[in-house]
Amino acid sequence: MNINLTQIATIQSPFCNLENMPIQPKGAKNTFVTIEFKKEYQDGLKDLDGFSHIYLIYYFHKVSNHQLTVVPFNDENNTPRGIFSTRTPLHPNKIGLSIVELISVEQNIVTIKGIDVLDGTPLLDIKPYIENFDKIDGITKSGWMKATIDDVEMKRSDNRFI
Repeated sequence: MNINLTQIATIQSPFCNLENMPIQPKGAKNTFVTIEFKKEYQDGLKDLDGFSHIYLIYYFHKVSNHQLTVVPFNDENNTPRGIFSTRTPLHPNKIGLSIVELISVEQNIVTIKGIDVLDGTPLLDIKPYIENFDKIDGITKSGWMKATIDDVEMKRSDNRFI
């Protein structure tokens, strides 16, 4: 199998250091960020401004290894968890996914709000969030995750995933 991914844009954020940054978009809910698309992808942004939220798929470019078990930031018991039951960046393919608020689209610059990624993060793809497709009512299980929204908003990273 040959998988070929292309960087289409670069996310420019105020977070320049992995330590002490928000660990989920909820913790960066008031952070404005710009995404500079390569000129050859600018036409693909047509009509995106009609959406309030978008999915970003990006590459954790500062992560150099992966682990199959980790102790996640929001695990109150500090229990090692299987990597696929966490949102840590140490997955084998180092791909991130966030739903963010779309603020504006101007030529090849997209401004968003509410993301927790490092400055210079390569963007692989962008897709519109469509409530009639994506909203799931009646979610009843969140696995081991017991942290409240306030806990998640306040939590900052340490050096465990550097």
